[in-house]
This record gives sequence, structure tokens and C-alpha cells, in this order.
Amino acid sequence: MKNVELRLISELMKNSRRSDRELARALGVSQPTISRTIKKLEKEGYIKEYTMIPDFNKLGYQILAFSTYELTENVSRDDIEERRKLIREEFTKEPLSYILGMSGMGMKADRMIVTYHEDYGSFSEFLNRVRKDPHVRMGKLDSFIVSLEDKNHFHGLTLSALAEHMLKMKKKE
Repeated sequence: MKNVELRLISELMKNSRRSDRELARALGVSQPTISRTIKKLEKEGYIKEYTMIPDFNKLGYQILAFSTYELTENVSRDDIEERRKLIREEFTKEPLSYILGMSGMGMKADRMIVTYHEDYGSFSEFLNRVRKDPHVRMGKLDSFIVSLEDKNHFHGLTLSALAEHMLKMKKKE
């Protein structure tokens, strides 16, 4: 990846509302270069979406939950694909507060879901839904709950710090 591309991604991670003209000025390149580079990065899949990060507590969410679980041993790839399809269909009927659902490993689990909840009751309902999945191994569902009402957190959700880190790592190469 070219230096200007990485710097552009970094600037967009910090604030994706900036105009091409503002980005060009910040990076010391022409506005057409920025426009072409953005289109290229979108086409190549480096830029997936443009978004913003709100204050979720002000929007009515009290809990951020990181839940890990393990699938039963007898789950086939077809079972997993069928479950993904059912979950996607479920989302169209009743949107849920999932922001991340990934497979991986660690903490005695092979799946992780990150969700926001209005209160502990809605979090409990979410856990009950997960427990009803026949492929979730009983006793292997754990959660780490963060209170969004607590204003003494070490560092809130932001991409700005990661954007700076990417640039720092590039300089080391």
C-alpha cells in the first residue's frame, strides 16, 4: 500500500465527513488524487463503509457486552452456514444490537459476539436466545459486561488511536 493511501485511510478513520478538498490539504496532494484514491480503495475493499461513532449511552444503551461461547463438537460447515442464514433472516424481522460476530479462539471459546443493550433485561433476553441455539455448548457461554453509564472508562470506542498506530507502524518499515 502506498504511503498516501495509508495516510488517507488514517485521516478517514479519524473523520470520514471531511471533504476531498480538506483531505487533499491535510495530506499535501491534489483533490483529484484524493478522489481517485478513495474510489480505488473502495473498489479494492480497503474501505468497507463510512460511519460515525455516537455516544451509545445517550441513545439509550446502558450495556456493552462481549460474549464468548463454544460450539458443540458435532457442528458441520453446513450447520454453521444454515445458522448464519437463519440469523440473517432473524435480523431482517427483528434487528438486534449486534455489532460484531466472529469466529476465533481464546478464553475457552471459539465464537465472540459484541452487542449493545438498553438494560440488563434485554441483555438477559439476548443470552437466552444464544443458549437456545442447539449448536452452542452448554456451560460455555461467558460475558464481560461494560456499563456505558460509567464515565470513568480508560478509553472509549474510537478509531482515531488505531489510525495513528497504523501510521506509526508504517514509519517503522
